[in-house]
Amino acid sequence: MPRIKLIGTDQKELDEVCNQILKVAEELKVKHSGIIRLPTKVLHHTVRKTPCGDGSDTYEHWQLRIYKRIIDIESNEKAFREIMRLTVPPSIKIEITV
Repeated sequence: MPRIKLIGTDQKELDEVCNQILKVAEELKVKHSGIIRLPTKVLHHTVRKTPCGDGSDTYEHWQLRIYKRIIDIESNEKAFREIMRLTVPPSIKIEITV
């Protein structure tokens, strides 16, 4: 079964794209196994507020959350063409492995 892996930083957009893919699969009556949620990867970055070194030791903390989803779909050329036509936000990356 081909596997579609979706990676993004916005959870709502990612779930919307996953639901669109599942809707296409259901319309074409293609076998699929639902959305598999992988653990969220959190990137932490700590930066000192004053780069010159004067003043107090104060820091800013930044984090970036990366969400991943996997969908398995039975190989069907028509289904993949419909999936490729979907509009995907630029913040989401799609990997298809056959």
